[in-house]
Amino acid sequence: PADSPSPQEHGLDFQRLLDASAYKEMFRQDMIRWGEEKRRTDPGFFCRAAVEGALQPVWVVSDTRRLSDVEWFRDVFGDVVQTVRVVATEETRKRRNWVFVTGVDDAESECGLDQGVAFDWVITNDGDKVALDEQLEMLLQSLQRSL
Repeated sequence: PADSPSPQEHGLDFQRLLDASAYKEMFRQDMIRWGEEKRRTDPGFFCRAAVEGALQPVWVVSDTRRLSDVEWFRDVFGDVVQTVRVVATEETRKRRNWVFVTGVDDAESECGLDQGVAFDWVITNDGDKVALDEQLEMLLQSLQRSL
């Protein structure tokens, strides 16, 4: 339900909600609805939760989903923010058992960053481990230079 504060309060298995199982799919639309309601009342709710208590010189905040998330990080932390988009072809995603679900995969929670963001880094992850490692190494070297 839209007013629920956490998966645990509904007796859901949090770890199973993190994987790509059918279990997650049963609750995915409810989770999206709850998240949208939270964002409507407080656009920075999830961003603040992600950085709460973080003291490290470099943070990796994974899985931002909306332009408002990117804007929040840029507004709060300025030029030190580096945005990274990881892409894979639809063919690769299907090989990894992804199946498009209308009303879910075309919702803002899944494609809200497909436009309107100039990413600092775009990493391609189509199964070529050497190419992926090279891209990640370039990113890591850049981050180390900025410390």
